[in-house]
Amino acid sequence: MPLRINTNVASIAAQRHLDKSDRRMEHALKALASGNRIVQAGDDAAGLAISENLRGQLAGLRQARFNSENAISLIQVAEGGLNEQNNILIRLRELGIQAASDNVSDVERGYLNQEFGLLIQEFDRIAKTTAFGNKRLLEGTGERFEFQVGHQAGPENVIEYQLDADSTAGTIGISGLAVEDQDEARSTLEEIDAGLDKLAAIRASFGAIQSRLLMTTSNLDIQYENVSAARSRMADADIAYETAELTAARVTQDAGIAALTQANTLPSRANMLIHGVT
Repeated sequence: MPLRINTNVASIAAQRHLDKSDRRMEHALKALASGNRIVQAGDDAAGLAISENLRGQLAGLRQARFNSENAISLIQVAEGGLNEQNNILIRLRELGIQAASDNVSDVERGYLNQEFGLLIQEFDRIAKTTAFGNKRLLEGTGERFEFQVGHQAGPENVIEYQLDADSTAGTIGISGLAVEDQDEARSTLEEIDAGLDKLAAIRASFGAIQSRLLMTTSNLDIQYENVSAARSRMADADIAYETAELTAARVTQDAGIAALTQANTLPSRANMLIHGVT
């Protein structure tokens, strides 16, 4: 092999391979440190674009799920108020039956009527104060709600609900009822039973939309899980692979340093020849 002084080709080649090993080790270290397979766009330009699109989709799905859960919370607030109103109606019916019997005197009916009237006031107060934020839920406002439960635009990603629930005492039909005497007490029973039916219809409407929102939330959970898995396969670092790459790069780097050391001694051999001639 010819010996040259000005150009050490072996050293240049060793430096090139050593630089390649350095880049390989640097990439493995960045991947391990960040947990990302793609540490720079040049690693996989198409994969980066797709994974970022999936990341945006995941953010949208996560927020859509929050929207759905908040919508369920709104319905649950209304349902909680209706449940207490239902309990009041049942108590009113109990008082009516008690007042309709001759085993109580007119004085005792007066006591029963006092509780009866206060419970009707509380029934109406619940209807007028049950709210989610600044939205009244049981006054029959007729407000239309639009819940964004998808990660994209379009009507298929929106659930609409017409809030026409009106459980005020006047609408339910118990306003002005009393149990001051036996006949009046008996007549209240039909009104209370009709009120229970009206309240049940309102609760059924809330139950239906709540059931739909629960199914929507479950579907969003499934989508989020599957999209997350797809993005993980594309963007997340394989720790076992990157560790093997790091180990291999270090071994190659050590070998490259040794080779470079040997290559750098070649010009000195040519110098030995020169000194031998002289």
